This record gives sequence, C-alpha cells and structure tokens, in this order.
Amino acid sequence: MKTKFLILRFSSIGDIILTTPVVRCLKLQYPDAEVHFATKKQFRVLVENNPYIDKFFLLDGTLNSFIRNLQAENYNYVIDLHNNLRTSIIKYRLGKQSFRYNKLNFEKWLLVNLKINRLPDIHIVDRNLETIEKLRIRNDNQGLDYFIPSDQEVNLVDILEDNQTFVAYAIGGQHFTKKLPTERIIELCSKINEKIILLGGKEDESTGEIVQHTLGNRIYNACGKYNLNQSASILKQAQYVISHDTGLMHIASALKKRIVSIWGNTVPEFGMYPYQTEFSIIENKNLSCRPCSKIGYEKCPKGHFKCMNDLVLNDIK
Repeated sequence: MKTKFLILRFSSIGDIILTTPVVRCLKLQYPDAEVHFATKKQFRVLVENNPYIDKFFLLDGTLNSFIRNLQAENYNYVIDLHNNLRTSIIKYRLGKQSFRYNKLNFEKWLLVNLKINRLPDIHIVDRNLETIEKLRIRNDNQGLDYFIPSDQEVNLVDILEDNQTFVAYAIGGQHFTKKLPTERIIELCSKINEKIILLGGKEDESTGEIVQHTLGNRIYNACGKYNLNQSASILKQAQYVISHDTGLMHIASALKKRIVSIWGNTVPEFGMYPYQTEFSIIENKNLSCRPCSKIGYEKCPKGHFKCMNDLVLNDIK
C-alpha cells in the first residue's frame, strides 16, 4: 500500500500558494507516496494544475459529506497548514497521525495590540515546512510554484507595441487598508515611464478605469478582464511587478519576478513578504499604530490612513 498524505489549507489565494513548497518537497522526497490536497471549491484553480498533487478534494457542501469522502482514502498522515476549527474537526474524524502548523496567534496579538514583536524572523513558507520536519522533509529552496496551462497563456499583441516592455501592477487587495487609495495609485503610475498593465478583479475595474482615464493610453486596465491563470500569464511577461500585499504578489514570487511590494496596515514581519525572488518593500515604518490588524480593515481605525497616505513613492523602477 502506498503512503498517503492529506494536506489541509482551505483559503485563500496567497496562503494556498505559500503551501506549494510543502506539496513539492513532500512529493519529490516521498516519490512513491500519494499527496492529496483539500481546499474550498473556489480555489480549484490553485490545485488542479499542480503536478505534485495526485488528488484534490473541494469543499462545496456539508462538512460531514466532505469528511466521509476523505475517510474513504484511509490516509497515513494529515498535514494541517490551516489550523482552525474546521481542520481540527477533520483531523479528529479521520483519526490519523497529524502535523499542525503553528499560527503564532499570541505573538501576532502582541505585535498588533502592544507593538511587541516576538515573532520569529522566519518566512511563513519555512514555518509551513517546519510543520513536517518530523517526516525528514527538507526545503529544496526552489521557491513557490504556480502552473499556468498552455491554453491560458495570454498573447499581448493587441495591447503592446512590438517588443514593448511593461510593468504589471496588481492594484487589488482583500481589504481596503491593504490598498493604495486611487489618487496615490495615479501618483505612483505617473512616476513610471513604461507602459503599465493594471491587474485585479471585477471589484478593481472602476479604480483601473479612473487611473487609465487620468493617465491615458500608457495605462491598460486589465482588471476584471482575465481569470487568475491569465493574470498570472501577464505577470510572467512583465518587466517587473508592483503589488499590494495580496495573492497576485505571491503568484509573482512563484514566477520569479522582481517585485515592488507595497504595505499598508499589515507588516512584512508577519512573514508573508515575497519569497525567494528579488523584491523591495515600500512601507511607512514611522507609525505607532501599525500594524493595526494581522489581516486588514474596510477603513482606517484611526481615520487618517497614514500607512498609505504618507508613503514615499519615489524611485520605483
């Protein structure tokens, strides 16, 4: 019988991409084993093209029926890279040996609420890998993975002139406080000489339209026009990538792009900065209120939003 591993990570885009070194190292260092992955249905695109995943399970219904499907696989080991109530229930019901990622919630609380930093200076990818140290898995230092199907590659011939280089700017973010305000996005883009392709979801489309209308044809608003794989294809073709702290930043890391990483209310000390690729960080370190959250808010709790409004946006190139 083959050894079977189940990896649990149910959200979100960036967090799932940050688990890919665990998936790859596990499969390559246990080549005769089966590696399965469980996540939510909306994140299927992140697992279905990964050659290191033998089988995936998508949560799209009751947890009971989902667990019954997992029980039928008779796993040897469960690797919990989410560590929440749902994954605790799954592990209990499966009754198999498990390994749990340490979320360091108390240390995060100290940094957010008391501004005391007791977090280890270790990237979250390496903390993910520490979860399976007892399996003698070692980091192969190949970085993150993102696999773009050939039929999802984007030909930019209608957007770019012959051999024209461009900068990709991922203007989205899961929370308001992780994104530059529109007027500051315009300010940043005005300082860049190359053509800029703006990337984001449907919710970012109107912001992209304002930026394009203000700065003209040098800006192409791709927000809402491409799916995740197609957006990744555009990132891959960019000269370099500008991004807020968001999932597309981690996709750019997986594609080994040079990244200008912009941070608002969250901080790189949480361990989720670009991994094993060239990058620079733009942040406002002179605020006593930052970080105000380990995730983000829909508005600045203080009302001034200085973490983004006071950012110095010079020398981006």
